[in-house]
Amino acid sequence: MLEGKSGSAAVFGEDLALLPTSTAAAPDEKPCAADASGATLAPVKRKRRSRVMEYFTGLDVSVDETAICVVGDDGKVAFETAVETDPAAIAEALRPYADRMRRVGHEAGSLSPWLHTELLAEGVPAVCLETRHVRAALSAQRNKTDANDALGIAHIMRTGWFRQAHVKTDACYRIRLLLVQRRNLKRKFLDLENAIRHSLKVFGIRLGKVGRGAMEKAVREAVAGDALTAGLMDCMLRARAALWAEYLTLHKLVVQIAMRDELCRRFMAIPGVGPVTALSFSSAIDDPQRFRRSRNVAAYFGLTSKRWQSGTSIDVHGRISKAGDPDVRRALYEAASAMLTRFKGRDMIKTWGLKLAKTKCHAKARIAVARKLAIVMHAMWRDGTFYVGDPDASAQDIDASNAAKLQRLSLANS
Repeated sequence: MLEGKSGSAAVFGEDLALLPTSTAAAPDEKPCAADASGATLAPVKRKRRSRVMEYFTGLDVSVDETAICVVGDDGKVAFETAVETDPAAIAEALRPYADRMRRVGHEAGSLSPWLHTELLAEGVPAVCLETRHVRAALSAQRNKTDANDALGIAHIMRTGWFRQAHVKTDACYRIRLLLVQRRNLKRKFLDLENAIRHSLKVFGIRLGKVGRGAMEKAVREAVAGDALTAGLMDCMLRARAALWAEYLTLHKLVVQIAMRDELCRRFMAIPGVGPVTALSFSSAIDDPQRFRRSRNVAAYFGLTSKRWQSGTSIDVHGRISKAGDPDVRRALYEAASAMLTRFKGRDMIKTWGLKLAKTKCHAKARIAVARKLAIVMHAMWRDGTFYVGDPDASAQDIDASNAAKLQRLSLANS
């Protein structure tokens, strides 16, 4: 008598004849089949399909040379080299793996807009990575070398644990270049002006509150009795005048571009928003559809608070993160400050901000209004709508107010 392992009923000898005599087919064989006459056909062996290896590449880009590392989807290094930082040279080095190349990652940097565009034109599946995520992943490495960084980026590509950085269009980068150079000239001008004021204090000369146009005359009168000091100040004043003239040239160009752009004109209908804020915001976003919600734009520019939460005992909301472009964040903050202090008309956002300033403080109210402006401007861009700050105002009054603001900008720029 045989007993089943699962506690089933006993099987006696006479019952063995009733059991099926066919055996199970091998894993690689199909079960035997019978033809029309009833004859049994031979089993057919099934061929195993060979898996196609996919490859992932990491690029560590420097000014002169780029380290390349190619790994397979099994994590093993397939190819390592270093070539000149040139899209054609990089594409040529990756050509043997082009058919099975899944992703080619490179960290965002000063060369990434040009390199990314050219690599895509060469047919390379390039991905631009956010620097914060790459830095966090590569910090686990013990030795910091270009080859190790390329290997780490390749593994980031293989695992898929990365955040892709948006590469803007050439037009956006040209606008941003204009804004950056305008800002640099203004900073150099202010540095030179402050240096003149500070150097004269050694001789007891305090200029006090002197306007920008009257400063040169005040300095020359103050040092008229000292030939050496007058000669030194003359050089500084001529350099100051040259910087101011070039700054005004770039500023006029900023105003002209903003006045010709329909989107910027809609942005400038918001109280406090001028040409610099409108162009800074539009060139930083580039494509409004890449944000699923308008609220995400405020976090993108670092206008939302940081959070530190662990377990049930720690949940801290800190200050704003200050992530993203500091120039756009500064422009939005200045626009919010102008709306709350300089604008004298009625506006829903201004009313809300002033109420917040009474309960919190004026600095927090400015941040909140700047965050609200970023959300509203993105929604206007995405939906193609116009700004209406006072719901009780008529359409004629709104158009007249916007036209007057544009007229003031044109007169100031002439």
